[in-house]
Amino acid sequence: MPCPTGPPPSRWPHADVVGIDASPAMIERAAADNTDPRARYQRADLRDYAAGHISPTGADLVISNAALRWVPGHRELLAALAATAAQVFAFQVPGNHDAPSHRLLREVAARSPYAAVVGPVPRRATADPAEYLDLLAAPGWTVDAWETTCTHVLDGPDPVLRWISATGAQPTLQALTAHDDAHGTTLRVAFEAEYGAALRGAYPPRAFGTPLEFRRVFAVATRTG
Repeated sequence: MPCPTGPPPSRWPHADVVGIDASPAMIERAAADNTDPRARYQRADLRDYAAGHISPTGADLVISNAALRWVPGHRELLAALAATAAQVFAFQVPGNHDAPSHRLLREVAARSPYAAVVGPVPRRATADPAEYLDLLAAPGWTVDAWETTCTHVLDGPDPVLRWISATGAQPTLQALTAHDDAHGTTLRVAFEAEYGAALRGAYPPRAFGTPLEFRRVFAVATRTG
């Protein structure tokens, strides 16, 4: 179910994979990258899926990779999502909302003239493992929850800016681009210059590349009966 790519056909030859995402771009990318011709993708809201308004339901495995942080009130949705899984519900969410990359995004976006265009950048805080454990633990389930901080080594100019421009900074950058297109301004270029300079100070390059620490939180809920 919410799944970016299909499993290797040789490993699960009888698997039926359906990918769900609210973003047309994500659906197009998943379909383009997919190597399993049996996998299907559809644009839909996870809240509608959790409510049983989207078929098919009752998958053996329901897995979400980083999508839940974009869903308002995702904590309240977890029990319903788990209920749609016949065997396992698993997810991963970024836990780096207080990392320098995200703090600086909020700080720069709050400056003039950007603030009037993008408004306050929300702190999309995900929960800690213990809270996800509390939310998912119920009779008939076993739950494992943990966190991992990976250190990615990035290459090239402004690598952290390029990284976050494709993830957490996208809504801000898209709003600036829309304003530029409508008013003939160059706010996005100016914003990226300020934000990039701040990121270079927070993430100095080393001889081997630029290290970026990235915290992620995982949970796996398995039915026991």
